[in-house]
Amino acid sequence: MVCPKVGINISRKDAKVQRLFAPLREISMRDIIFSIRKSFRLSDSQTSDFPDYNMFNKLTSRRILSIDIFRGITILVMVFVNELAGIREIPSWMKHMPKDADAMSFVDLVFPAFLFIAGMSIPFALNNRLLKGDDFRDLQKHILWRTIGLLTLGLFMVNADATTAPLDMPISIHVWALLFYICAILVWNVYTFKNKKWIYFLRGIGIGGLIILAIVYRGGQYGEEHLRPRWWGILGFIGWAYLFNCIFYQIFRGKISGMTGVIILCTVYFAVSKYFHWDDYPGKNSTHIAIMACGIITSIIFFDEGRNIGMRRRFAEAFIFSILLLIAGYFLRPYYTISKIWATPAWGFYCSAICCILYSLLYWIVDIKGWKQWGSFVKPAASNPLLTYLIPDIIFAITASLHFSFLPMQWRYGMPGIIWCAFYAIVVMWIAAGLNKIKIRLQL
Repeated sequence: MVCPKVGINISRKDAKVQRLFAPLREISMRDIIFSIRKSFRLSDSQTSDFPDYNMFNKLTSRRILSIDIFRGITILVMVFVNELAGIREIPSWMKHMPKDADAMSFVDLVFPAFLFIAGMSIPFALNNRLLKGDDFRDLQKHILWRTIGLLTLGLFMVNADATTAPLDMPISIHVWALLFYICAILVWNVYTFKNKKWIYFLRGIGIGGLIILAIVYRGGQYGEEHLRPRWWGILGFIGWAYLFNCIFYQIFRGKISGMTGVIILCTVYFAVSKYFHWDDYPGKNSTHIAIMACGIITSIIFFDEGRNIGMRRRFAEAFIFSILLLIAGYFLRPYYTISKIWATPAWGFYCSAICCILYSLLYWIVDIKGWKQWGSFVKPAASNPLLTYLIPDIIFAITASLHFSFLPMQWRYGMPGIIWCAFYAIVVMWIAAGLNKIKIRLQL
């Protein structure tokens, strides 16, 4: 016989030898390498040819429920405020502030909160893939595939919202959008089939459908425009920020000092781009990257067990980090104002500070005190955030195709409209829970 994980030939006739080598069945080559590194204290450069057991941070292995709940709450509020955008006669603090208002509302905090929580997840995601056996090349493929997925979704969603020339398209833009969401689900659904041929078949249909939809798309007043990145949309912005943060996180090997340097670099780039009047989209992206980097730093502060410090010290560091972000926003505000539309550094620092404070409180409530049952309501969104985010757009594509609206226009104002938006967000959570039960879950 052959011991499957170490490749040692053992004669079946020799029972003693079999008993001797039986424990080796449970030992993998990665375990052996890790033991060698621990025994001889080899540096990374001395073992660069070996898979790295924990390449960046020594993160806790337990599930951090507060991160899931924070993600779920963010998605819930995002659905609420997106629906709220179509309601008239509501208070200004329930709308996005105008681009030159030098102010922000709670609505302007939702998107950066999503960037922040995505940043908090990066250290866990990358280190977990390494622990599961990914080498350097596998990890880069995973990062690139996720980035391409987010950019693709953002590209199609932005063009679905653009002005189109119906006469130059074989189908209406709403049917086109609905077909796009169906294809996206086919491509990025997490399948549980044992026969992988079915997975390849369904994903092949989805990819083929996306290609056809891209070809038939026409935009502009006279149908002169093809599918193109007018802007990358919310998911596209997240995709670019994710890509750069994954790169920087690996370069600086999960060090707080390195990620702090990334935040400073992004701020300097924004300032330089404004001074020389460069295209504003890279400058906006630099602020998004900085917000996500703040999320990475927050995860390292709380959960890097390689830093042998107590919980009080971790909360104190998070508090100091938040104060420093507020101070940075305060000093930059006279130069660049607070603007979500322009994605100014002051806006980014203030939002990151608020997110860090809110998460610290949530972590204390959920993971320290154990008050977690209340978070079960947002669990579907937390476990299936991408699909939950897309559900309202899918509903709109269906209703617009049928020339139907759930809420009459005369009710889209004031308190009736606000109540409707809250109810709608709850319904989306229920739909997400139902989709989870029938195994429809998107993962890039």
